[in-house]
Amino acid sequence: MASDLLEKVPSIDEVYREVSRLSTTVTQAVEDGFKTAVKAVEQGRHATEDMISDGKRMMRRKPVESAGVIFAAGMLTGAFITWLAARRD
Repeated sequence: MASDLLEKVPSIDEVYREVSRLSTTVTQAVEDGFKTAVKAVEQGRHATEDMISDGKRMMRRKPVESAGVIFAAGMLTGAFITWLAARRD
């Protein structure tokens, strides 16, 4: 019975190979996650730049409508903040 246990104990080389394999797997997973995060940030930046360009273009084409939308958004924001402040008291 004790001889069976000794036969099943891995050698130092086997343990080293397994640790190296796990280390490689973890390193690859972290690198893949980092690359995915960088790609998502770049896509978000491009989308934001596109939206800013679209907004500038719309303001040049329809300045009165754009000013009206901005005014309405400001009024709604002010009303919401006032409502929140009144609710706290």
